[in-house]
Amino acid sequence: MLRVGYLMGHGSVDKADVLQGTLILLVLRTLEALGPLHGYGIARRIDQISKDVLQLNQGTLYPLFCGWNRKGG
Repeated sequence: MLRVGYLMGHGSVDKADVLQGTLILLVLRTLEALGPLHGYGIARRIDQISKDVLQLNQGTLYPLFCGWNRKGG
């Protein structure tokens, strides 16, 4: 397991957790800026603002949205 830092004194954080948190933040910021969008629109916007450094597909966003539905988000 790759350790990339500390989270407020609660031990180290897995790189996958950092990436997941970053993705969530990007999605929320996109929705805040543009209003309601489908997953495809969110992915294209993140591709656009990252100048294609991040290239998301539906397979990337779908688990995120399913997790929000399970948690009541």
